[in-house]
Amino acid sequence: MIQRNSLTTALLLSCSILAPQAVAADHQHHNGHPANGAIEVHNAWSRPTPPGTPMGVGYMTITNNGADEVRLVGAESPRAGHVSIHETSMHEGMMRMQTLANGLEIPAGSTVELKPRSYHLMLEQLTKPLMEGEAIPVQLDFENAEDVTVKLDVQPLDAKVMDHSHHSGMDH
Repeated sequence: MIQRNSLTTALLLSCSILAPQAVAADHQHHNGHPANGAIEVHNAWSRPTPPGTPMGVGYMTITNNGADEVRLVGAESPRAGHVSIHETSMHEGMMRMQTLANGLEIPAGSTVELKPRSYHLMLEQLTKPLMEGEAIPVQLDFENAEDVTVKLDVQPLDAKVMDHSHHSGMDH
């Protein structure tokens, strides 16, 4: 009887230690933060769009923890007919936006930020406007790495962008 109680106690103790880790790993995966793998995506966000506007944007931070370069080569969202990767740059005193036909390189051990007036996703042919408070699913397609699904948090136009990467395992 004493031996059975000791085994039961040991089993319950090990379950109580392992269960939160499994839940945290599962939570990370479902929020677009892979529990394991070379690519981590944090702080994915967008802005609301006025009715009738056919395009929205996507911003985020992508970290390549792997030993090899990876390339973001495409993206899809059920809210957009097409998603493309763009870069905004200054050319001869004028802001220019162009599609990155070969994708966006993310060197090994590096972080690339998609942000206003820089790299970003263009969500084209929106099925309906992006509304403040929504979370828009986007699948990021990588060359040399697994695809990652993220949710773009649609933030108010006047909001300062918050970095949530320090609590990726927390429930939002």
